[in-house]
Amino acid sequence: MHAPEVEREDVGLLTELEPVVARALDTHFETADDWYPHQFVPWAMGRNYEGFLEGEPWAPEQGAMESAVRDALLHNLLSEDNLPSYHRVIAELFGRDGAWGTWVNRWTVEEDRHGTAIRDYLVVTRAADPVAMEDARRLHLQTGYDSDYRGDVLAGLVYVTLQELATRISYRNIKRISGEPVCAALLQRIAQDENRHMLFYRRILEAAMELRPERTVRALATVAATFRSPAHGAPDFPRLSMSMARSGVYSPVTHHTEVLAPVMRHLGVFDRTGLGAEGEEARDRLAVLMRASEAQARRFAGHVNSAL
Repeated sequence: MHAPEVEREDVGLLTELEPVVARALDTHFETADDWYPHQFVPWAMGRNYEGFLEGEPWAPEQGAMESAVRDALLHNLLSEDNLPSYHRVIAELFGRDGAWGTWVNRWTVEEDRHGTAIRDYLVVTRAADPVAMEDARRLHLQTGYDSDYRGDVLAGLVYVTLQELATRISYRNIKRISGEPVCAALLQRIAQDENRHMLFYRRILEAAMELRPERTVRALATVAATFRSPAHGAPDFPRLSMSMARSGVYSPVTHHTEVLAPVMRHLGVFDRTGLGAEGEEARDRLAVLMRASEAQARRFAGHVNSAL
């Protein structure tokens, strides 16, 4: 079952890709390493809060976490919080039947534990204000999320591939600066999930590149030009994203050198032969976008270095 806004051609493409999805699912289930959020939360550090249990209210000095780590975790937690909307978006795009439907549900199962684990860790360690976190969660979910590429299967597939890679890298970099072994262990487990999700989507994108090379290159150019965090509508997003850039968790340098450029190399976009006129035009646009992304990364790196 596919949403009516998906074009007929894309419904056909989803059908052609289904055997690849089934094989990728088999690989995913063979390599999946389930884990339990409660095992990565230092519950012994916890104590009651104010309110019904008449405990101690939260205060900023209670948490020992560096502000850069806290900001990055709050951004990623807000990203994870919107899972109900993400599930709806990919179910509408990829469908709820067959291998695609199995993947949509399995992905949701695995993503659901990330927000649970991060929130429990922050609440138990008193590293962040639980009232502010809940207020932000409520506002963000009430706003919801919709894809910038609604109805475009290939652009959606490109986006989720890039986004899963970006998320994996951000968790790896938060782990690097966290300085706390339990937090680092939790982030390692989440990053492993995100990496497997990226590998799944990238495998499907590789197949799409063979089946529809010109349309896939166009989709790559479209998403490269418009990519943004799924948490872009979250409360305090501009400040949190700037903090992540300054701390090196996720900056223009990260986006270009560790997300865009590696995916383009892996797909062999600029080495492919046999593209028609539309494909060549899209590749030219993509080349311009990649040069602009590289220039932005250089400017950001130069600004950071001059500020040190």
